[in-house]
Amino acid sequence: MTETQLGGNAASAITPGRLVLLRHGQTVWSESGQHTGRTNIPLTDIGCDQARAAGERLREAFPQGFAQGCMFASPLRRAQQTAQLAGYGDFKVLPEIAEWDYGRAEGRTRQDVSAAGGFAWDVWRDGPQALPESLEGDWIETLPNGEQVPVHNGPGETVEEAAARTREAIATVKPLLDAGNDVLLVAHAHVLRILTSQWLGVDPHFARLLRLDTAHYCVLSQYKGDNVIEYFAALSPTCFREFQSECFKRKNSGAGTFGSDNTSQRKAKAFRSYKK
Repeated sequence: MTETQLGGNAASAITPGRLVLLRHGQTVWSESGQHTGRTNIPLTDIGCDQARAAGERLREAFPQGFAQGCMFASPLRRAQQTAQLAGYGDFKVLPEIAEWDYGRAEGRTRQDVSAAGGFAWDVWRDGPQALPESLEGDWIETLPNGEQVPVHNGPGETVEEAAARTREAIATVKPLLDAGNDVLLVAHAHVLRILTSQWLGVDPHFARLLRLDTAHYCVLSQYKGDNVIEYFAALSPTCFREFQSECFKRKNSGAGTFGSDNTSQRKAKAFRSYKK
């Protein structure tokens, strides 16, 4: 007996689409380790080649492509270049997937900001606002190709604030996914990892255990009613173990679930369908 015969409707039989997250290609700062949040720098020549190659991989994995209105890119140039070079130039700009605003760390390496702050600074643990206000200001960076780009060091945003933005992005594309469309988001390493944590309904700090290299992609989907990671280009070997350990500790302590009102067992399903 079919679902419709049991009283379901046609819409309930639709298989939800997949959410594909593509990180932009290489930039000068992604190579140097300088924090690249809102500074609008372009791809390097290598980054352009990476973007084209990423497009080929995506077309192999998704031969049906992405329907009009189902492709989105960050407002920043490096993401939009990647989308265009990958062959997905008919995108809409989605402001909510701009990179994490690193504030006082923008344009600086972790070593530089640790020296300036006088402690071993970590973006996930401490956030930009833990750094001294003396690092705020505006300056010009001259790239190796001679292009000058403005850099702004403000207070920045917390990981929780970045996570709230990504939840808005998910809400924007959810109707498309529910209608059975695959959706492509082209953006940045940290914001896409944070978005993944919010797709799973876990604490955004969990995103530090995910790795997304330049011009690599991951796939989020639904499995038996749960939001899951279907594919991640590089998942930390400790990721699943640490997640399970955290769920187990919280369950036994009576602290509730890890970052959501779902059960620990339900959230653990998010990683059972992971495959290389």
